[in-house]
Amino acid sequence: MVEFVFLGVLLLVPVVYLVLTVGQLQGGSFAVVGAADQAAKVYVDAASPQEADALAREAARIALANFGFGAEQAAVDIACSGRCLAPGTTVTVVVRLDVPLPLVPAIAGTHPSAATVDATSTQIVERFG
Repeated sequence: MVEFVFLGVLLLVPVVYLVLTVGQLQGGSFAVVGAADQAAKVYVDAASPQEADALAREAARIALANFGFGAEQAAVDIACSGRCLAPGTTVTVVVRLDVPLPLVPAIAGTHPSAATVDATSTQIVERFG
């Protein structure tokens, strides 16, 4: 009985932690895909490049927050193929996220990360508005 409990706990704890880590990575993957997609869509619908940048970053922040990730964990890069918001140009948004290890607190400037996931989304600015 003692051996069964000891081996059960010894084998069960790493398996549960592995499942938690894989779930965290999957959530991070979904978060960056949604953030990149929504940020690109919001960017091409804005009136000015300054407003577009602010709205796209806010959309990415909200999408990441929906999955439990903070804006400080992610990097959002926005690039235009030509002059931003000119008809027919493309806007590409890249979102990178450092997915933290579950149940491991950050210690004095360190950020224990399971992996870095990223996603890219490209939208075309409409030619005729």
